[in-house]
Amino acid sequence: MEKIISYLENNFDNSVKEFFEYLRIPSISTLDESKDDIRLCASYLQEKFKSIGFKHTEIIETEGHPIVYAESMEAPGKPTVLIYGHYDVQPVDPVELWDSPPFEPEIRNGKIYARGANDNKGQNFAHIKSLEAWNKIEGKFPLNIKLLIEGEEEIGSPNLEKFLHTNREKLACDAVLISDTSMYADGVPTINYGLRGLAYMEIEVTGPNRDLHSGSFGGAVANPVNELARMISKLQDERGRIQIPGFYDDVLPVTPAEKENMTSLDFSDEEYKKELDVKELFGEAGFTTLERLWARPTLDCNGIFGGFTGKGAKTVLPSKATAKISMRLVPNQDPKKIAQLFTDYVNKIAPDRVKVKVTDLHGGSPVVIPIESKAIGIASAALEKAFGKKVVYTREGGSIPIVVEFVRTLNAPAILMGFGLETDDIHSPNEHFRINNLKMGMFSSAYFFDEFARNF
Repeated sequence: MEKIISYLENNFDNSVKEFFEYLRIPSISTLDESKDDIRLCASYLQEKFKSIGFKHTEIIETEGHPIVYAESMEAPGKPTVLIYGHYDVQPVDPVELWDSPPFEPEIRNGKIYARGANDNKGQNFAHIKSLEAWNKIEGKFPLNIKLLIEGEEEIGSPNLEKFLHTNREKLACDAVLISDTSMYADGVPTINYGLRGLAYMEIEVTGPNRDLHSGSFGGAVANPVNELARMISKLQDERGRIQIPGFYDDVLPVTPAEKENMTSLDFSDEEYKKELDVKELFGEAGFTTLERLWARPTLDCNGIFGGFTGKGAKTVLPSKATAKISMRLVPNQDPKKIAQLFTDYVNKIAPDRVKVKVTDLHGGSPVVIPIESKAIGIASAALEKAFGKKVVYTREGGSIPIVVEFVRTLNAPAILMGFGLETDDIHSPNEHFRINNLKMGMFSSAYFFDEFARNF
């Protein structure tokens, strides 16, 4: 292992330059105008996989953006690990809030700033360079490897579930390794054992058949923006309790052992407030901040728009108003059931003076992985060798909807071994990834392959 780690260390500056090439491709999956860039990014990955020793690589077409796949099954008697990641990224709006162009990576204060730097290009690139090191030093990989990097994670992976179900044999493995989560704190090796699910909804409220002059019609016709705001206010009470009937019926409480683990992490509300520059925190009453973040469901308005939003004044009474609502879910909540409960409740509270349309945009199931599993133990040992510190175990408030499908379809444990930080501003302007965390990701990945090959 010493030679492999030395290779990664000695070639790290060049690896960063290669990483910049990856980051410069604006692979925004949600924008139609980015289709050519998505395909360019897929081709970049395929060539990269070839260059690090994979003899079998392919770009697999879907009804949307392509999947990039590679495999090396040249280690008879050794286990097989499937590495999952995504090459698509979030939109960059509002671009004026970026301190440097989002697709021109820049290093400032030990951090790489670019869209996708953490989520997820940086984290999957760490595995790519680790595998390169193994091939360069040993001439082979220490176990069987399958790589699956998709281009639709940021839009809910609409085509990946079907691909998994129709390719069970192709993707068969002993474990799925995913690096798309965060460390508990900088320099603290972390295994994530739980992710919240998601139900993502849209409410469209329509009033008059056209925009109206607010002086001529205001006071006589319901304003869709006002009505939408009233409806949103009825979704949650002032103590943070969601008001949808039946919403909490299936929520699985945390175990005493989980509570003890959360307490042991010494989370500081004061430091959290300082980091976010807020005077006080808010969430469901009766729970700690970590419980609210990791183990309790939420409901948030992610965006609301309608009428005139440009510079200056325009006294308009809008015809339509729309809101995006996300609900983070916990075991054992079903996203389809929650979406229906949400739809029924919104229709119930909608006044007759406007028309309301509720759309289920996408969702994903929550997942909790037993930390006692053999695969998790191996990953923990690898992280401790790389960092020289004990691993901590966390759940995460975010969602990776496809994780539960990997577990169900392939009957293999998922290992959530992330190297980012919650403060890396993913999905926001000035997304970044600490240079040292990129390096530690490479080291951890190299140790993981060695540990898994010898001990699984």
